[in-house]
Amino acid sequence: MEPHIGIHENHLAASAQILSKLLADEYVLYTKTRNAHWNIEGADFYNKHLFFEAQYNELDELIDSLAERIRSLGHYAVASLKQFLALTQLTEENRSSNDSAGYIKELLVDHESIIISLRENIDHLATDLKDAGTSDYVTGLLETHEKMAWMLRAHLK
Repeated sequence: MEPHIGIHENHLAASAQILSKLLADEYVLYTKTRNAHWNIEGADFYNKHLFFEAQYNELDELIDSLAERIRSLGHYAVASLKQFLALTQLTEENRSSNDSAGYIKELLVDHESIIISLRENIDHLATDLKDAGTSDYVTGLLETHEKMAWMLRAHLK
């Protein structure tokens, strides 16, 4: 059954498409953060192992919430690795070393890329697509990523 929530069907589809690209980015970032958690090496192993675990747990909750937001707009959430890789703006990287600074820099770049994308879509969602709810939701995600990026950045001082 189609949602009748005061937003034109085409606008719902456009909002869902924006969120689907974001879901792909979030899933790739989640996977990269898991990779850092599993493969970190060095004198700071234990602390960074726990730090990356906290970050991927936060991303896991965010991913579930994001998929549910897409469903609430009447669309299906993308849910395959093939779809994620086709939609994401992020890249998978092959690391030459598993040090914390390298992982942190790579993850920080990804968070900042997502932050820019979120910021670019907030007004578009609210104004052009008349979807204030999704705009507000995306603003919350922006704040979450800004905090996660700050925590990563603080490790590089």
